[in-house]
Amino acid sequence: MVFRFDHNNINVTNLEKSMAFYKEALGLEPVRDIVAEDGSFHIVYLGDGEGKHCLELTWLRDWEKDHYDLGDNEFHLAFTVDDFDAALKKHKEMGCVCFENEAMGIYFINDPDDYWMEVLPPRK
Repeated sequence: MVFRFDHNNINVTNLEKSMAFYKEALGLEPVRDIVAEDGSFHIVYLGDGEGKHCLELTWLRDWEKDHYDLGDNEFHLAFTVDDFDAALKKHKEMGCVCFENEAMGIYFINDPDDYWMEVLPPRK
Protein backbone atom coordinates (compact mmCIF):
# COMPACT_ATOMS: atom_id res chain seq x y z
CA MET A 1 0.00 0.00 0.00
CA VAL A 2 1.46 3.36 -1.07
CA PHE A 3 0.17 6.77 0.00
CA ARG A 4 1.06 9.92 -1.93
CA PHE A 5 0.34 13.55 -1.15
CA ASP A 6 -2.50 14.88 -3.30
CA HIS A 7 -3.47 18.29 -1.91
CA ASN A 8 -3.69 20.55 1.12
CA ASN A 9 -6.79 22.62 1.84
CA ILE A 10 -7.19 26.08 3.29
CA ASN A 11 -10.43 28.03 3.58
CA VAL A 12 -10.42 31.58 2.25
CA THR A 13 -12.73 34.54 2.73
CA ASN A 14 -12.21 36.06 -0.74
CA LEU A 15 -11.49 33.48 -3.44
CA GLU A 16 -10.55 35.95 -6.18
CA LYS A 17 -8.17 37.88 -3.92
CA SER A 18 -6.53 34.65 -2.73
CA MET A 19 -6.16 33.27 -6.25
CA ALA A 20 -4.53 36.53 -7.38
CA PHE A 21 -2.16 36.43 -4.41
CA TYR A 22 -1.05 32.84 -5.01
CA LYS A 23 -0.53 33.52 -8.71
CA GLU A 24 1.57 36.64 -8.11
CA ALA A 25 3.48 35.44 -5.03
CA LEU A 26 4.09 31.78 -5.89
CA GLY A 27 3.12 31.29 -9.55
CA LEU A 28 0.29 28.89 -8.69
CA GLU A 29 -2.40 28.48 -11.35
CA PRO A 30 -5.87 26.90 -11.22
CA VAL A 31 -5.90 23.30 -12.42
CA ARG A 32 -9.54 22.43 -11.65
CA ASP A 33 -12.49 23.63 -9.63
CA ILE A 34 -15.75 22.51 -8.11
CA VAL A 35 -18.78 24.76 -7.68
CA ALA A 36 -21.74 23.62 -5.59
CA GLU A 37 -25.00 23.59 -7.54
CA ASP A 38 -26.60 25.71 -4.81
CA GLY A 39 -23.63 28.13 -4.71
CA SER A 40 -22.78 27.24 -1.11
CA PHE A 41 -19.11 26.61 -1.84
CA HIS A 42 -16.49 27.05 -4.54
CA ILE A 43 -13.27 25.04 -4.49
CA VAL A 44 -10.28 25.83 -6.68
CA TYR A 45 -7.21 23.61 -6.88
CA LEU A 46 -3.96 25.45 -7.62
CA GLY A 47 -0.84 23.79 -9.01
CA ASP A 48 2.75 24.77 -9.67
CA GLY A 49 2.87 23.20 -13.15
CA GLU A 50 5.61 20.80 -12.02
CA GLY A 51 4.14 18.24 -9.64
CA LYS A 52 0.73 16.73 -8.96
CA HIS A 53 0.36 18.15 -5.44
CA CYS A 54 -2.20 20.98 -5.26
CA LEU A 55 -3.31 23.68 -2.89
CA GLU A 56 -7.08 23.57 -2.48
CA LEU A 57 -8.73 26.92 -1.78
CA THR A 58 -12.25 26.59 -0.40
CA TRP A 59 -14.67 29.51 -0.27
CA LEU A 60 -17.85 29.03 1.77
CA ARG A 61 -20.80 31.28 0.97
CA ASP A 62 -22.35 31.06 4.42
CA TRP A 63 -19.18 31.82 6.38
CA GLU A 64 -20.22 34.75 8.58
CA LYS A 65 -16.86 35.98 9.89
CA ASP A 66 -14.38 38.17 8.02
CA HIS A 67 -11.47 35.88 8.93
CA TYR A 68 -10.56 32.37 10.08
CA ASP A 69 -9.17 31.69 13.56
CA LEU A 70 -5.71 30.34 12.82
CA GLY A 71 -4.70 29.78 16.44
CA ASP A 72 -0.96 30.03 16.89
CA ASN A 73 -0.48 29.68 13.11
CA GLU A 74 2.07 26.89 13.45
CA PHE A 75 0.55 25.20 10.39
CA HIS A 76 2.22 26.27 7.15
CA LEU A 77 3.07 25.08 3.67
CA ALA A 78 6.63 25.23 2.39
CA PHE A 79 7.91 26.06 -1.09
CA THR A 80 11.42 25.84 -2.54
CA VAL A 81 12.40 28.46 -5.08
CA ASP A 82 15.22 28.40 -7.62
CA ASP A 83 16.18 32.09 -7.06
CA PHE A 84 15.79 32.71 -3.34
CA ASP A 85 17.14 36.29 -3.37
CA ALA A 86 14.84 37.37 -6.21
CA ALA A 87 11.86 35.75 -4.48
CA LEU A 88 12.61 37.52 -1.20
CA LYS A 89 12.93 40.84 -3.01
CA LYS A 90 9.61 40.30 -4.82
CA HIS A 91 7.79 39.29 -1.63
CA LYS A 92 9.21 42.30 0.24
CA GLU A 93 7.93 44.54 -2.57
CA MET A 94 4.51 42.86 -2.26
CA GLY A 95 4.59 43.54 1.50
CA CYS A 96 3.79 39.93 2.39
CA VAL A 97 6.97 38.88 4.24
CA CYS A 98 5.85 38.24 7.81
CA PHE A 99 8.96 36.59 9.27
CA GLU A 100 12.58 36.20 8.24
CA ASN A 101 15.00 33.76 9.82
CA GLU A 102 18.33 34.77 8.36
CA ALA A 103 20.23 32.25 10.51
CA MET A 104 18.27 29.40 8.90
CA GLY A 105 18.20 31.04 5.45
CA ILE A 106 14.38 30.97 5.20
CA TYR A 107 11.45 33.36 5.38
CA PHE A 108 7.68 33.27 5.56
CA ILE A 109 5.00 35.14 3.66
CA ASN A 110 1.36 35.46 4.66
CA ASP A 111 -1.62 35.36 2.34
CA PRO A 112 -4.77 37.53 2.49
CA ASP A 113 -6.25 35.25 5.19
CA ASP A 114 -2.97 35.29 7.17
CA TYR A 115 -1.92 31.71 6.37
CA TRP A 116 1.85 31.44 6.42
CA MET A 117 3.94 29.97 3.59
CA GLU A 118 7.60 29.12 4.17
CA VAL A 119 10.05 29.90 1.36
CA LEU A 120 13.23 27.85 1.15
CA PRO A 121 16.27 28.03 -1.11
CA PRO A 122 16.96 25.05 -3.40
CA ARG A 123 18.15 21.94 -1.60
CA LYS A 124 21.81 21.16 -2.13
